[in-house]
Amino acid sequence: MQENHFDRLLRLLNLEADAEAEQLRARAARMSPAQAERTGNALVEMAADDETAGLGGRWLMTFCKRNRTLRLPWTRLGVGSPVMVSAEEAGTTIALRGVVSRRTERTIQVALPSPPDTDESPASWRIDFSSDETARRRQRDVLRLARHAERGQITQWRKLLLGEREPVFHELRGGPAGAGPACEGLNDSQRAAVHNGLAAEHWAIVHGPPGTGKTTTLVELVRQAVARGDKVLACAPSNMGVDNLVEKLVARGVRVVRLGHPARVMEALREHTLDYLLEAHPDLRVAQKLLRDAEALFRKASRYTRARPAPGERAALRNEARQLSGEARRLERQIESHLVDEAEVICATLTGLDDEMLGDREYDLCVIDEAGQATEPQCWIPLPRSKRLVLAGDHRQLPPTIISSEAQKGGLGESLMERLCNRLTDPKRSAETAKSAGAARMLTVQYRMHRAIMEFSSREFYEGRLEADASVAEHRLVDLPGVVESPLTTMPMEFIDTSGAGYDESQEPDGESRLNEQEARFTAHKVRQLLEAGVQADQIAVIAPYAAQVRRLRELLEDVEVEVDSVDGFQGREKEAVIVTLVRSNPEGEIGFLGDVRRMNVALTRARRKLLVVGDGATLAGHPFYKDLLDYAERIGAYRSIWEEAWDVGG
Repeated sequence: MQENHFDRLLRLLNLEADAEAEQLRARAARMSPAQAERTGNALVEMAADDETAGLGGRWLMTFCKRNRTLRLPWTRLGVGSPVMVSAEEAGTTIALRGVVSRRTERTIQVALPSPPDTDESPASWRIDFSSDETARRRQRDVLRLARHAERGQITQWRKLLLGEREPVFHELRGGPAGAGPACEGLNDSQRAAVHNGLAAEHWAIVHGPPGTGKTTTLVELVRQAVARGDKVLACAPSNMGVDNLVEKLVARGVRVVRLGHPARVMEALREHTLDYLLEAHPDLRVAQKLLRDAEALFRKASRYTRARPAPGERAALRNEARQLSGEARRLERQIESHLVDEAEVICATLTGLDDEMLGDREYDLCVIDEAGQATEPQCWIPLPRSKRLVLAGDHRQLPPTIISSEAQKGGLGESLMERLCNRLTDPKRSAETAKSAGAARMLTVQYRMHRAIMEFSSREFYEGRLEADASVAEHRLVDLPGVVESPLTTMPMEFIDTSGAGYDESQEPDGESRLNEQEARFTAHKVRQLLEAGVQADQIAVIAPYAAQVRRLRELLEDVEVEVDSVDGFQGREKEAVIVTLVRSNPEGEIGFLGDVRRMNVALTRARRKLLVVGDGATLAGHPFYKDLLDYAERIGAYRSIWEEAWDVGG
């Protein structure tokens, strides 16, 4: 018997949860506390510095090092990270889930869903990166609903997205199908995508290759939908993706409310968050008074005195405090409900959509940006309350990140957008159903890259359909103010081959990642050459596919303000000059996850005026994609051997 689609996704989701938990357990078992802190995944020997009540019933705990003269070490625990806060002392069982809400050089603040329900006050705490259980629960819940529901909007989506019904499009006033409505500043392919989204009765796709203005197009679609009276839900799998939507929608004059933890929102956009709008509301004063009274009672219950408290006294104080907090929360909910109703667009991450907050509200249109990076279970979360759907993204760039190899093999790494695009272009489809292939519109004009940087990606991933806009087609580093003319600044693309130089990769000590010391040193040398040529530090980026190489390059370049990050860290971003270090160099020709060429598509398309790739051609050329890249570099005169460089090859 064939496994039901939703049962399969649930099974794969559980496999991924198990793999993630096992990864965290193995890491904890393998490393001492000090080693865990060095990897950036934990902070140890922390002391509770302050506690206070926050909006939304949250409890804010601020931690610093027990040795208060110390600054916090480098850590991956940034604002918005889900964490587990636990006591380091033997015999204690405190384990609190929270979100990092603020970080300074010496302190880190964690927002907990409620005050700790314990009399213990540990002297030493540990903070670890954690999985997001709320996000996983919401995915499981919607998959079960989609599997079993017999009525409601979700039953229609089940038929539409599993291929039982084809997408339908209506003609719009303002032009024939495909011509598109008037969209100021948009090119023909962008206008056609906006028109398609507005004309869709059910769903449509905006396929946006690198630099083609996908989010700009999506924002225009939302603006026009709002203008005709639609209520819109705008989502993305990442907080950064949602913030990009919020920023552009606000600039176009759309009334937006951003849902989600304020700690996970860019500081410049926090005034549009529900929490900020709630705090600024004049009716909130009563709730704030109740919260202050509750906080005073919690503090009183936690205070140690010489006299032993009467039995049950502390419990009674905490109970009274919780009652006051509950009343404050009810008042907050009333104000929040009004603010949500007044918004033209609600913006949130897919897993940040809160059923308790949104209630039974329905939306005329749901748009999902970065849809190629979202797993299918995530994309089902907004559908029970959405009448129409537009997916925007690029399934030929970063796929969803999957830890479990079994879940990956089972198809959890295939996004809903990729699955639908594959169905639309399936040559086995009948002539009748093939008419719906127009449900996906690709944007074809890019506004980022020099023509030479764009061309390889266009041929490999987009059937050669991309065009460079005249404003960027021939721009080079040398055209920037203060940049001197040299081969480095006039050539838009270079591949520097380290074959034969002995630049062998190695495994990071006490780690799982790989690095290439000599290649890192050479990459740092090229960065300094760019700086000497007059390119500004904030115009340069270095991308490495391995975390160990990223860490080593940050050490080598710690004296300059050049950004160094992973491929995933640069998704959706750009710099004038980008150096990509490929790391892998071994006699066996093993390239590991460099074989995921969609990730490399991202790395190779971040540069505007200069792309410099450093790698061992002998190791890489066994893979068809990298052989094509080397051949392309040769063809356009961009290939160079490291032996041609004025550089001590021996390092």
